[in-house]
Amino acid sequence: MLKQVSVFAENKKGTFQSITAILQRENINILGSVTNDSAEYGIVRMIVSDAETAVSALQAEGYLCRSAPIIGVEMPDEVGSLNHLLLEMAESNISVDYIYLCFNRESGRPVIILHTDDIFEVENHLKAKGFAVQ
Repeated sequence: MLKQVSVFAENKKGTFQSITAILQRENINILGSVTNDSAEYGIVRMIVSDAETAVSALQAEGYLCRSAPIIGVEMPDEVGSLNHLLLEMAESNISVDYIYLCFNRESGRPVIILHTDDIFEVENHLKAKGFAVQ
C-alpha cells in the first residue's frame, strides 16, 4: 500500500516552493501530487519516495502534515480505464473521497490515487476484482 503525505499550508507566494525545497534537501522525489486551496490555506497531497522522512522534515520546518495509507491502482493507458474502475466502485457501493493521477515510472502506466472510508477493505475488494493495486 502506498503512503500519501498531506501538508496543510498557508496559501501564500512561495509556500509550495518551500515545501519542494525541503523535499529536495532530503533527496525525496515527488511521484504525484494534487493541491486543493482555499482563500487562506490549502492541502498539498503527495505520493513521495520516502513518506516518513518527508513528514519528519516538513514538521521540523513548522508544517502541519501527516502520512496516511492510500490506494494506488495501476491502469492501462486507454480510453475508459478510469470509468471502468469507477463503475466497479459504484456497483460495489464504494464512495470515493478524492482521486488524482500519477505514473508508475517503471512501467509508464497511469496510477489512479484514491481515498475511501475503508482503505484496506477497498484495496482487498479491488485486488479480488483483478485490479493492479499498489
